[in-house]
Amino acid sequence: MRKIDPDANRFRKIVRGKIRENLKQYVSQGELIARQGKKSVSVPLPQIDLPNFRFGQADQGGVGQGEGDEGDPLGAEQAEPGPEAGDQPGEHVLEVDVNLEELAEILGEELELPNIEPRGSSSILVEKDKYTGITRNGPESLRHFRRTFKQALRRQISSGSYNKENPVVTPHREDRRYRSWNTSKVPQSNAVILYMMDVSGSMGNEQKEIVRIESFWLDTWLRSQYENLETRYIIHDAKAKVVDAHTFFHIRESGGTKISSAYNLARDLIQKEFSPEEWNIYLFHFSDGDNWGGDDTTHCLDLLNSELLPAVNVFCYGQVKSAYGSGQFIKDLRQAYQENEKVLLSEINSRDEILPSIKTFLGKGH
Repeated sequence: MRKIDPDANRFRKIVRGKIRENLKQYVSQGELIARQGKKSVSVPLPQIDLPNFRFGQADQGGVGQGEGDEGDPLGAEQAEPGPEAGDQPGEHVLEVDVNLEELAEILGEELELPNIEPRGSSSILVEKDKYTGITRNGPESLRHFRRTFKQALRRQISSGSYNKENPVVTPHREDRRYRSWNTSKVPQSNAVILYMMDVSGSMGNEQKEIVRIESFWLDTWLRSQYENLETRYIIHDAKAKVVDAHTFFHIRESGGTKISSAYNLARDLIQKEFSPEEWNIYLFHFSDGDNWGGDDTTHCLDLLNSELLPAVNVFCYGQVKSAYGSGQFIKDLRQAYQENEKVLLSEINSRDEILPSIKTFLGKGH
């Protein structure tokens, strides 16, 4: 272990504690999303100030050296204090890169999320190479140095050519040993998230921002649970279509709402690309609760019962409060699925309710 490792580990514990302490703030403000990289996020920690050493110039002298009388000001002549000068200390902000897996672990600890148990029929077999032994033949890139050296030393000792006064060991071609491997098939769980969002006129920018923040944390946790995670995005008003992530979170639409259009498209995607026999499927739908008439709500329930719920791990519906939405759809879902563990419902009235919503969706470990 390097000398710096204990200090580095202690610092990482401090960082984890600060993130947990301010997790609700990070989630509600959504500031981590803009700082996201491929495998990490940059977390601002304003309450940690790292000490550091600065090297001065050798010819500057030390304390109490040089010309001058007692009471003379140090340094250059100083200006009179004015109203522009501040008298309060500044805030020291340190940005620390945190691995997404570690961020997911912090989220899981804080919300007490259980690890997800993949559906039994949703694992596919993949080939995996595992080094299991040593062989006399192989590529030089797999040469086992220790075994090769040991074999050469053994040969020289047995032949009497080893000199203790000059202990030089020179491997011959027959001394070389190589790592060998076997290819085995192991189960690998795959998962897909289908995000659906109402983009009708009643869903404003704040509602979409809440969806964007919650989706980031849902993604972060699910990626920590599955080696292979795919994501698809569906937007809908009276019609539904598949879009990319940027369009999903930034599009501005108007018009009416027909939720069944999104459920129909989700069913088609599952049938074409994501067989329930090979994939763990997660449906997340966000809306303000408006829908076009009772007939379409009945059609939605029929699609859920016959097509979607049998195929998915869970169906999560998050209703975002809007000044223009009626909020009726979640009431219809509650009435229809009071005792169905696959249907998870959450009302998100503000950013402060994003964390409780995440716990509602992920807290059962499905």
